[in-house]
Amino acid sequence: MLPNNLPNAFESTMSNYPPVCDYTDSDYQASFWDTGERRYEDAVEEIALQRLMGDPGHLLLELGAGAGRNTLRYGAWKRIVLLDYSRTQLEQARERLGEDPRFVYVAADIYKLPFVNGLFDGATMIRTLHHMADPYAALASVQRVLAGGARFVLEFANKRNIKAIARYFLGKQTWNPFTPDPVEFVALNYNFHPVQMRKLLRSLNFKIERQLSVSFFRMNFLKRRIPHRLLTGMDKFLQPSGKWLQLAPSIFSRLRREGITLPVAHNSFFACPACGQSLPDAANTLVCPGCKKVWEYREGIYDFRLGEHDSH
Repeated sequence: MLPNNLPNAFESTMSNYPPVCDYTDSDYQASFWDTGERRYEDAVEEIALQRLMGDPGHLLLELGAGAGRNTLRYGAWKRIVLLDYSRTQLEQARERLGEDPRFVYVAADIYKLPFVNGLFDGATMIRTLHHMADPYAALASVQRVLAGGARFVLEFANKRNIKAIARYFLGKQTWNPFTPDPVEFVALNYNFHPVQMRKLLRSLNFKIERQLSVSFFRMNFLKRRIPHRLLTGMDKFLQPSGKWLQLAPSIFSRLRREGITLPVAHNSFFACPACGQSLPDAANTLVCPGCKKVWEYREGIYDFRLGEHDSH
C-alpha cells in the first residue's frame, strides 16, 4: 500500500507486476561507452561520484551495475555486490573486473531484491532509475535492504533540464518539463521532476545530504566543438548548483537511510525473492527452505530472476 502523502505523480496504476528493462545480449557497454562518444558524460559522472561517495564501508550494493563501468570508482569497500537483471551484462563485468573475491555478481530484479532486511551499509543506483516504471516500488525495495544510517548515491534523469525547457518553448517537444508527472519519452525510459523525486525520497525516509546537477553540456554539437578538458571543467564548476536549482539532465544525490532497520537473520545474506525466506549461506546453487524454489549459481553469478509466473 502506498503512503497517504505519496505524490500523485508517483501513484502506480499498474495492476500487474512492473515491467523490467532487460539488457540481455545488448552491446550497450561497447556501443554507448567504449566508442568514446560518451567520454564527456562518463568523466563528469566520475567527478560526481568522487564528490558523493565518501569513505568506504563494509558492504556496497551496486544496483544496475551493468558491465561494471563504475565499480572500481567506489573505492576500497570491503565487498561490492554487482546487481543487474541481465546476466550477459554481469558476464561482461566479470571479464572486465577479473576474479577479485571482493565482488559478488547477482542477476536479479530491483523490485524483488534477493537479500535480507538491512544488509547493506551503502548502495548506488546510477543510470538505472529511469528504467523503473514504478519508482516508488523500486526505491522501497532498496530501502528495505539498507541498514539504518546507510549511504545511498542515486542518479535520476531530470525532466526539468535546460534542453527540455528550450525544446518545449520552441515547440520541438510536446511534453511539459514543468508538470510533476514522469514522462516516458521512449519505452521504459522515464524522466522525473526533481521536486516530486524529493517528495518521494522523503516518504521513504531518505534524507538528502547533498545534491549535484550533472552533465549540463550533453549535446553533440558542444562536445564536438569544445575541448573535452574545458567541457568537463565547466561541468565540475556547475555541479554544486544542484543544491539550489536542478537544471541538468542528470541529478546525483547522496542520501542517508533514516529510521530503524528490521532485524537481520543471524549470518544471513540472501533471501528468497519469491517468498522472503532467508536462504542458507553457500557459494553454489541455493534451495529455499520455505517455498523450495531453486536459485542457480553458475560461472560465478547468482541468478535470482523470477519467472513471469512468479512475478505477481
